[in-house]
Amino acid sequence: MQAWVERPEEPSAALSSSFSVGGISVKVIGNPNSDVALAPSLEPFRIQAGASDIGISVEWAENLPPTSGCELFDSGTTWRLFESDLGFHFDFNDTMFGGWPYRRLLVDVCFRRATLQMSEQFFAGFPLVPTPLCYPLDELLIMHRLTQERAIELHGVGIVGPDGARNLFVGHSGAGKSTTARLWTSLHKVEILSDDRIIVRESPARELQPGDDPRQIFMYGTPWHGEGCFALPQRAPLQRIFVLEHGQGNVITRLTRSQAVGELFARAFVPFHRHEYVESALSFLEQLADSVPCYRYSFEPDQRAVDKILHFHD
Repeated sequence: MQAWVERPEEPSAALSSSFSVGGISVKVIGNPNSDVALAPSLEPFRIQAGASDIGISVEWAENLPPTSGCELFDSGTTWRLFESDLGFHFDFNDTMFGGWPYRRLLVDVCFRRATLQMSEQFFAGFPLVPTPLCYPLDELLIMHRLTQERAIELHGVGIVGPDGARNLFVGHSGAGKSTTARLWTSLHKVEILSDDRIIVRESPARELQPGDDPRQIFMYGTPWHGEGCFALPQRAPLQRIFVLEHGQGNVITRLTRSQAVGELFARAFVPFHRHEYVESALSFLEQLADSVPCYRYSFEPDQRAVDKILHFHD
């Protein structure tokens, strides 16, 4: 979601803001203070400045002509992806303004260094200026960077239960993720990391503590919430995964390794425009299926569905 801040009268010295989502730290560097303002959804994920996984410099250009390079993907509504000799271009446009980009992200192939260009012509008539980094740019950036890690973004709700159990419930839209989040919060004191999008990954090296298993799988909250607006910057070791579907009798069925990989891949956010990204995602999902028990959960949306999980043992 776009956020707006007051337009500065005079440029200031270079400033920066940093945030972290899913173990990926991002530093935004700009000249006016408004260039480094974080969108409200990212504020809970703000961290102290330090070494970052991704560095972004914000620049303003008079205008941003359409890119003529090799197009890899067209979302059909708000953004298009192009490939160049130096990396990738993400163009964000609005058909109401002729289709020219108003925001462009230039990023290297490893998603480590980027330049975010903003169109002065497009925003000239607005009394406020936008926060440069906002949805969907922030999610696209993190999602692509995850291809360089042992990690993936899943369509799910992450819940730390009253008994300390750390479960991830994944599902397509309409499968019951928001319903699950509402049920648990109405019945128990729980921690909902997100009610729509969860990042699952090995712990980054900088977050490891002495004695930690470097292959321990964690689930992380994200800013990209669902109907319940649950979005926490915390993480939790992942204990179980349940694939949600509506049904009768609250039936839990253990999935085989291949079934788990297929079900999770179908509910994953994976950039499909490069085969190595898909291969990386499948490789990590195989590791995930080997490390964390996965089940299909055919449930009815009432208290019994919660009780079934609370009393469930592998």
